[in-house]
Amino acid sequence: MSAEALPLLPTTVVGSYPQPAWLVDQQALRTRMVPRVRAPEIWRIAEPLLQEAQNDATLLAIRDMERAGIDIITDGEIRRESYSNHFASALEGVDPVTPAEVIGRTGKPTLVPRVTGRVRRTRPVEVADIAFARANTDRKLKITLPGPFTMTRQAKNEFYDDEAELAMDYAIALNEEILDLKRAGVDVIQLDEPWMQAFPEEARRFAVPCINRAFQGVTGTTVVHLCFGYAAMVDQKPSGYSFLPELAGSTAEQISIEAAQPKLDLAILRELPGKTVMVGVLDLGSAEVETPEIVAGRIRQALKVLPPERIVVAPDCGMKYLPRDRAFGKLKAMADGAAMVRREI
Repeated sequence: MSAEALPLLPTTVVGSYPQPAWLVDQQALRTRMVPRVRAPEIWRIAEPLLQEAQNDATLLAIRDMERAGIDIITDGEIRRESYSNHFASALEGVDPVTPAEVIGRTGKPTLVPRVTGRVRRTRPVEVADIAFARANTDRKLKITLPGPFTMTRQAKNEFYDDEAELAMDYAIALNEEILDLKRAGVDVIQLDEPWMQAFPEEARRFAVPCINRAFQGVTGTTVVHLCFGYAAMVDQKPSGYSFLPELAGSTAEQISIEAAQPKLDLAILRELPGKTVMVGVLDLGSAEVETPEIVAGRIRQALKVLPPERIVVAPDCGMKYLPRDRAFGKLKAMADGAAMVRREI
């Protein structure tokens, strides 16, 4: 499917989709919060059969997104214990075996990998995953990776004199991975950078140059995603971003934000001139499955600020911690709501 084949107000997912209970111990996953180091104990399937089980669960996620009518899908991040640890722990210079403890963005202690040497990418990490997804769908395909700034905040730096230098090495590793992912057939590359919101002053110092280095030489659609955290982990969210207009200086074509749950004043989107915005229209903190009419109303609010050509319709954040039936229902309502608004334009 070419870019020209996308409809006006295309729909997408932010990244993750619920992992089946037969694959992942949901209670163990929630107990670990969002794991920064590897968490093999969450998998219910023994190692000899784990890859086959992950393949099957990935196909379920892909088919759910297709059935819901989503235009730009992912593999659901089914093979990952968290959105970030799968890639971050695969890099040279990172020790995920003997972790350190830091205070996380929610103020609670959390285990993170230690950076003990220069960070380098020595092998492809997500390329086989995207090749599997590409072979099993003809939809536009997106993959997410943890952003360079966020990875610096999810590790204990014991090697670099300056975190900006660490972030730049993460960016170089990301760039190598992204270029391989493009060759494997991915259409959209998204960097997840939720920690810029939590540490805005540090982000202003070096986040945007590192994002631009990660996207250097990359063709096709590029996205940066910001959020306040998974709704399952953070139920009280601010109504505005502490770091957002700064991304106007990034080379990313799209900026992804959550807007539904925090009831964001969308006027701030005017401070992102030239950017397409992935607008969150699904409140993942609510057990209610939105109706298409509710979703359509949220899209209409975004249209008061941006033209339809600069809007992509999305959930607020990843759907990893939702029950699968609720996640599917919300995606179907989102696709139907977007179709309603298209007919009005």
